[in-house]
Amino acid sequence: MREWILPEYVEDILPAEALRIEMMRRRIMDWLLVHGYELVGPPLLEFVESLLSGSGGDTDLRMFKVVDQLSGRMMGLRADMTPQTARIDAHLLNRKGITRLCYAGSVLHTLPSGLTRTREPLQIGAELYGHAGLESDLEVQRLMLQSLAIAGIDKIHLDLGHVTVFRGLVRGAGIPVELETELFSVLQAKDNRGLEKLCTGLSKRVDMRARQALLLLPDLYGDSTILALARKSLPDYPEIRTALDELEAVGTKLGPLVDSLAFDLADLRGYHYHSGMVFAAYAARCPNAIALGGRYDEIGKAFGRARPATGFSMDLRELSGLVQADLYPKGILAPYANGDTMLEKTIEQLRNEGQIVVVELPGNGGKQNMFNCDRRLVLQDKIWAIVQI
Repeated sequence: MREWILPEYVEDILPAEALRIEMMRRRIMDWLLVHGYELVGPPLLEFVESLLSGSGGDTDLRMFKVVDQLSGRMMGLRADMTPQTARIDAHLLNRKGITRLCYAGSVLHTLPSGLTRTREPLQIGAELYGHAGLESDLEVQRLMLQSLAIAGIDKIHLDLGHVTVFRGLVRGAGIPVELETELFSVLQAKDNRGLEKLCTGLSKRVDMRARQALLLLPDLYGDSTILALARKSLPDYPEIRTALDELEAVGTKLGPLVDSLAFDLADLRGYHYHSGMVFAAYAARCPNAIALGGRYDEIGKAFGRARPATGFSMDLRELSGLVQADLYPKGILAPYANGDTMLEKTIEQLRNEGQIVVVELPGNGGKQNMFNCDRRLVLQDKIWAIVQI
């Protein structure tokens, strides 16, 4: 076995794609910055306890772990930058009022989350802390859609869900925690037969309407008519009524911004992590969600300060594969200046204008950079001019 072969689902990024990803990152980051989102750079590894705080058991399974040679404690390589950003907001910045933060960097997963996905996503995202209203949910969701458009993704399908619907059914019906976990597992797996079996075995003390509602949840997916059906079919618990109102309001606002929109009342991704509305964006030619987000008001509590919070994240590597592949930009080949101040000034001016200028190094006959240049600097009438090669 060749030692230089990379592990499965780990890949190099070659020049054309690396440049496309970097340009995408810059455009999205610039867009977030002008909306008041401050850039933070959390470390790649931390003590495991910090990375797992408030993020649920799924993160523990996704995280690579190593032993710190200085302290002897277990450290983890981050699998998600959101908990780190929440720690920065709650513990380091410790501001009153609203804080907007953004980030971009590699995360590592023990296993790929899909057949076409890498174990080293390049995560970019934004988080808004300190506001519990629907206005902050809408701000973050709009930013996500705008960021996807900036990345070159069009015809976006958006799914909206609300974990409070399932949570409200469980609490309103008085279902015990251990059974709640089982119900969550079968709903997440879309296991209708397993769900039916669990609901049939519910105690007779459980509200019959709540039992029927749990069985109906997997079918509550579709356009705005689903919300009307949910209002008729689900128990009239206050938290469920509020959740449906919020979904309707957001759907009305975001519908014109996407190609299609649907409501998914059985979407429980991040159930132990999210506390309110959740959303996922999809695009053609990709089986996975290309951007995910939602409200997670409880995560800051683990760092000493519970704060309302909502945000989104996406993988730049996955987005890069969905846009039209650009060729690496061609440059201008320039002779080695060797003290020619006019040539040096010409090269400097071209580079200041954003042109790629590659200087020939002596001794290789000018062949080392020809593959990436389609023009050349030549001296004509005592002026350095650009000519096609």
